[in-house]
Amino acid sequence: MAVVMTMSWAGVSPEQYDMVRDTVGWEEVAADGGEVHLAWFDDQGLRVIDVWESEEGFQSFFVQRLAPAIEKVGIAGAPETAFTPLHRRFVAPGITGAA
Repeated sequence: MAVVMTMSWAGVSPEQYDMVRDTVGWEEVAADGGEVHLAWFDDQGLRVIDVWESEEGFQSFFVQRLAPAIEKVGIAGAPETAFTPLHRRFVAPGITGAA
């Protein structure tokens, strides 16, 4: 069953996020089981909403690809994450790719 993963990571900057994204290359080589990724910043830091085929899919991606890049970039601490079952997904016609 698909899940929605929400993440909050206080203190992470847009520059750090971009360095991790470039190191991991998830826009060039998509994560197995990853379906949708949204990221933004507020006064606290990084916010993320993802849709994954399963929580295990995210955990595998985190261990194998994301954690090494986070360490390389030097981001401290750990994010707060939560997983909930996806009830419904809609993507407007014509919306594709990264922006």
